[in-house]
Amino acid sequence: MQEENPTGRARGGKARMASLTPEQRKENARAAVQAKAALKKLPKATHSGQLVTNLIDLPCFVLDDGRRVISGRGLTTAIGMKGRGGGVSRVAEHKLIKAYGDPALIAAIDNPIQFVGKSPKGDNVPSDGYEAHVLQEVCEAILTARDNNLLVTEQDQRYAAQADILMRAFARVGIVALIDEATGYQKDRDKQALAKILEAFVAKELQPWLKTFPDEYYSELFRIYNIPYPPVGNPSWRPGFIGHVTNNVVYDRIAPGLLPELKRLASKEERKARLHQHLTQDVGHPKLQSHMGSIVTLLKLSRSPEDFYSLVDRLHPRFGTTGQLDFDDPLNK
Repeated sequence: MQEENPTGRARGGKARMASLTPEQRKENARAAVQAKAALKKLPKATHSGQLVTNLIDLPCFVLDDGRRVISGRGLTTAIGMKGRGGGVSRVAEHKLIKAYGDPALIAAIDNPIQFVGKSPKGDNVPSDGYEAHVLQEVCEAILTARDNNLLVTEQDQRYAAQADILMRAFARVGIVALIDEATGYQKDRDKQALAKILEAFVAKELQPWLKTFPDEYYSELFRIYNIPYPPVGNPSWRPGFIGHVTNNVVYDRIAPGLLPELKRLASKEERKARLHQHLTQDVGHPKLQSHMGSIVTLLKLSRSPEDFYSLVDRLHPRFGTTGQLDFDDPLNK
């Protein structure tokens, strides 16, 4: 089969390759390998979206290293700079930004973050972006210029008006939260945080049994339910509903997602094991002990099950119903 003759760019490309010396071809190949290696080192956008404001929609991204960025064009568009000439460099050179006198802001504008993925240019074509706080600081610089009566032109006034609207939006929610919502990263962020919490609380191996629930816990529970304690004839007997109470007021209140994970692990054990035997010794078990001390106190203050559950809901709201994530306990120690 006869090969078709190349035309257009293909023909020009072949002609250029034919004109290169062997050394030049090697150099081109070496440069291509280096460019490919450099591309692999760039952070990658894992999430993208449009940050919707009353003014404009800003392309925004979350990188695989956790940074939230806005595209270069989005930065200029956000403050109302029209046209494409000069790009983001116009922001750094603008008199209002220079008057702010923050070298770190100028440096951040002059050194964009290069990243790949989720870009209109293509997944393997680097894009320029700026961390979310840069836009916030640009707005602050413009508003500081306004406060110092440095706005001269109608264009300056337009920049200030847009900066004011953006800053009000950021003050209500925060630009990072806005980007997380716009890109859909919020759901993945919560999953990652939950995974870290469970890693801190749940042991990889079954721990030895230790007496964990004090006798006072059971005696006070029996009291508010008007059940004699200790049970006659079998002191270790517990009504079946006590297990449900414990799951509710203890395991469901210590950390988000903990109870389902402990039940999952317990179901895999061939021998009978208590849920608390799956807790880590450094985080999970101490948290359980501390929580139990509070629960026993609330029991002593209660005259009835209704009193008790009302106090527990007020002081230890269930994670699954409130949506609260207790990130501080295992992660900040």
